[in-house]
Amino acid sequence: MGQHLLPGNPPVTVTLRKSARARRISLRVSGLDGQVTLTVPRGVTEAEALGFAHTKAEWLRGHLAARPDAVMVMPGAVLPIEGLARRIVQGAGRQVVLGEGIAHVPGPEAVLARRLEAWLRTQARDRLAAASDHYAARLGLSFTRITLRDTRSRWGSCSSKGALSYSWRLILAPPEVLDYVAAHEVAHLAEMNHSPAFWSLVARLCPGYDAPRGWLRREGAGLHRYRFD
Repeated sequence: MGQHLLPGNPPVTVTLRKSARARRISLRVSGLDGQVTLTVPRGVTEAEALGFAHTKAEWLRGHLAARPDAVMVMPGAVLPIEGLARRIVQGAGRQVVLGEGIAHVPGPEAVLARRLEAWLRTQARDRLAAASDHYAARLGLSFTRITLRDTRSRWGSCSSKGALSYSWRLILAPPEVLDYVAAHEVAHLAEMNHSPAFWSLVARLCPGYDAPRGWLRREGAGLHRYRFD
């Protein structure tokens, strides 16, 4: 259905998407790039959908204004690694090296962002695999595999077949946040729900989980502001 511009100060670009499965009109603002998507169910006209978007225009502007600005990963940029702010500098050698408040990334500037992202993904896989192994061993259970993605809507998931999936951007968060997400998903190996029994299990694996869970709710969207493209 294409893109449409909602007039105002500032104007807002909205992408309309037709969905046979949707039951109602919905608006979503991407935490990654700020794109606004208007999902339109079958039987609803484009004019009706845009009318709904117009009623939400001020809410959209407020939401977009509160969104953290994107940070392009390049020399001089600052991003968190395991919750600690690091300034990116070009380094020598072949490996990324962390110093006091600095991340030395080797190679020319043209490949720096991709090289740092690859290194961060490796660190994330190692940390998440170790945490998942630890919590699964405590439950006497096992998982089938671990997959890393750059998901926008969730930090982790557990399939009915025991496959764990995580956002690699958890390596940017404080270590206790990454550990909480691993405990949360491993707990689903035993309880495929969010029942009181599930949360009791999470509390046993990760005492005091409310603090890292709260951090994700407050700060998690900001981890998507760092752009490696």
